[in-house]
Amino acid sequence: MDATKFEVLMAGLTEEIAAAPLDAALEAHLNADHGPGSDLFEAIFNACQTGIKEGWMCGREGGGIRYGRVIKPTDVTHGFSVDVVDMDNVAGPHHVHPNGEIDLIMPLTNGARFDSYPAGWRVYEAGSGHRPTVTDGRALVLYLLPQGAIQFTPAAA
Repeated sequence: MDATKFEVLMAGLTEEIAAAPLDAALEAHLNADHGPGSDLFEAIFNACQTGIKEGWMCGREGGGIRYGRVIKPTDVTHGFSVDVVDMDNVAGPHHVHPNGEIDLIMPLTNGARFDSYPAGWRVYEAGSGHRPTVTDGRALVLYLLPQGAIQFTPAAA
């Protein structure tokens, strides 16, 4: 899969969720309909692994984290940006989600967890914040950000 096909794949998902509030109900829906083992989960996971191997995904590195914005927010993705990170037992920089954040957790190491969550979807409501952390191994995490909005906070946060 190339970057163009990946954008089409993500556009199908963002069309489905574009009008949904970023809350626990959306998280439950995503995990029930598109959780680990589902066709969409596996397609995204495989595309991310391919994109990293081919070099068009996670092309930057800092603080022990490989990362990159794969898709900027556009009408094609219903205003969502798509970022992917590759983390191995590391905590990333603290940030706030002005419009919320939808994460897809894809462990590369059996049992790896993101912010204490196993494989699957995690939804953060608007105004929430965290220091993204992968424990117990290595995982890829895909971030959907409405309007691409993210605010990194000072290191002391």
